[in-house]
Amino acid sequence: MTIEAEDYEIPAHYKHWVGDKAEDYIGPFFFYMDDTTPRTAFRVQDHNCNAHDSVHGGVLMAFADYTLCIGANMGESESVVTVSCSNEFVAPAYLGDLIEGECHIIRRGKSMVFTRCELRVDEKPILNSSGVIKRIMGN
Repeated sequence: MTIEAEDYEIPAHYKHWVGDKAEDYIGPFFFYMDDTTPRTAFRVQDHNCNAHDSVHGGVLMAFADYTLCIGANMGESESVVTVSCSNEFVAPAYLGDLIEGECHIIRRGKSMVFTRCELRVDEKPILNSSGVIKRIMGN
């Protein structure tokens, strides 16, 4: 099954990362590379919301982790895993919102990548995150 950004009212230049069943179940999430800046997006659906009709914090953290990992592998097929992830919740997001993420690489080493991202709705920050991502080298 092909997952298309347009089916979620997300611009067509966003791509779907194939192969992560959890991200597809939660999201689905999408990304594109803007020069060297990874950008991500997902449209909030009913199953993303908590009892207060805002996006569940765990969903936001999962999307932040996705954004940090897309940044660490620069949208390529390199495998990465999260070593640590810290999050600060700034504001809520709601059903129907388009949440966009932007990742910045702080330092890219041989085996570890230090990243930061901001998630926004209508250019307003809703979550800040930082992470340490391990690059998985081939055998």
